[in-house]
Amino acid sequence: MTNNTHTANPTISTPIGLLTGKVVFITGAGRGIGAAAARLFAAEGAAVVLAARAADALERVVTEIRADGGVADAVPMDLADPTSVRAAVDRVGTLHGRLDGAFNNGAAIQRPGPLDTTSDEDIDQQFAVNFRSHWTAMNAEAALMRRVGGGAIVNTSSIGSRRANPALPAYGAMKRALNSLTETAAVSWAGDRIRVNGIAPGGTATQMIDTWEAATPGIVEHISTSTPFGRMAEPREVAEVAAWLLSDRASWVTGAIVPVDGGAGA
Repeated sequence: MTNNTHTANPTISTPIGLLTGKVVFITGAGRGIGAAAARLFAAEGAAVVLAARAADALERVVTEIRADGGVADAVPMDLADPTSVRAAVDRVGTLHGRLDGAFNNGAAIQRPGPLDTTSDEDIDQQFAVNFRSHWTAMNAEAALMRRVGGGAIVNTSSIGSRRANPALPAYGAMKRALNSLTETAAVSWAGDRIRVNGIAPGGTATQMIDTWEAATPGIVEHISTSTPFGRMAEPREVAEVAAWLLSDRASWVTGAIVPVDGGAGA
């Protein structure tokens, strides 16, 4: 299913050059929030480097951005492999000689189910993809940013990190750990002029939600009706918040985990 039946058309903002002159690295950029971010950041003036496992999907987004006059490149990356993550960030340095912003957005969903049926394999995958990959990427990104005197990092967390998450316990736990890592990095790297923030999206119309719906029919309707706006977010609406956090407009914001959930967590 596609979630468009559960969404209204959001207001599309006019690009204002929010990220002009910046080089921005985006993980999970082949689909969903990451692909929306790649298009948006490029429209806002950034040279974007897209990373994910799905090479065909990345190339489609790169082709689209270039057709619209933007600057984009794709690099292969497996979030579960630290060597691959470091190599992808290093490739940004080779392509552009600098890194100004990073949107660590790639993630994996666990098989939905209660705490006592969550498998060791699910826990291992959640640790590798939803926590360790960010740890690895952030350290590599910060090293590159120090060359240019600073930068900004945004990590995608989840509304599920901010409260009990009985349906996705391992996912929620790793996202909560990511919040702590984000806050610690913000304090640790402030002296390097590197800002680090997170966003915590609620239900968003992506393939990840479609996967959850297939495993738990009715979850899309439940999320939509429990959101004050009565619908799912569109990926671009989430990407807009990341764009602002990566921009110089957010120069005094660091260590924040910003809810992007249509009021669902209020």
